[in-house]
Amino acid sequence: MKYFAAILNMLDPERNQELRPAHLAYLEKLNEQGKIFAKGPFADGSGGMVIYMADSYEEAKQMAEQDPYVVEKVRSLDLREWNKVD
Repeated sequence: MKYFAAILNMLDPERNQELRPAHLAYLEKLNEQGKIFAKGPFADGSGGMVIYMADSYEEAKQMAEQDPYVVEKVRSLDLREWNKVD
């Protein structure tokens, strides 16, 4: 299993609030499937980050691109593989 950090930079703060319930429901569904390592907003309100657990970059990209925030272009997506160090 690999880790992928999805950095979600804010593009539309007003629509962000409208889509927040759909975004959180989507992440909860993935969390129940064991696909989320961590998630949360940035303290300065500029967006947030989700760390996905996936077998490949392609799988993580598919999950990240289906987030309602990304689909509706409320936040931009910057997806990078992340090396978790114990």
